[in-house]
Amino acid sequence: MYDEIKARFQEIGIIPVVVLEDAKDALALGKALMKGGLPAAEVTFRTDAAEESIRIMAKEFPDMLVGAGTVLTCEQADRAMAAGAKFIVAPGFNPKVVNYCIEKGYPVCPGVQTPGEMEQAMELGLDFVKFFPAEPAGGLSMIKAVAAPYTKLTFMPTGGINKDNVKDYLKYNRIVACGGTWMVKSDMIASGDFEKIETLTHEAADIVKEIRA
Repeated sequence: MYDEIKARFQEIGIIPVVVLEDAKDALALGKALMKGGLPAAEVTFRTDAAEESIRIMAKEFPDMLVGAGTVLTCEQADRAMAAGAKFIVAPGFNPKVVNYCIEKGYPVCPGVQTPGEMEQAMELGLDFVKFFPAEPAGGLSMIKAVAAPYTKLTFMPTGGINKDNVKDYLKYNRIVACGGTWMVKSDMIASGDFEKIETLTHEAADIVKEIRA
């Protein structure tokens, strides 16, 4: 299951990182992402609406790669997976949460920033990690530097990724996918501008096709 999820990340290329304040927006957002060509969403557990939003998207869009982000506790991981999440993403490396997800069989992508954290992830059998926050932590040059000694480790940079720099990240063969928010900004969701979200999503999907054709 872990390898299957990683392959889907690779195929989609850009994973929309979503903050939903109201679960009523989940259906319209899911439609916009699917129609725009990025059938994925990392729904962050920053709001009370996250769990129900995941449940709605997972039910209504069974072919969509819906997961939970900003997972900080084992309890959140359980709730997310019970709601239909297909993967777990954490902003940092919490050994307790990562071990729990592995033991439960939950595909997990923990956040790392340092070589020490990367080695801890590898020690647990993981070869796919989130590099966060990507741009403030050194961006692509940092990823390339740490990737050299860790030849089997692959990355999902998130944080500061946008339409202007995502191409450079995607060109590097050790990057499975990038997490991005520019096509799903909270103000667009709150105002119901799902047409704009679809347009921006389509543009992002075209970038992936251009780079990985």
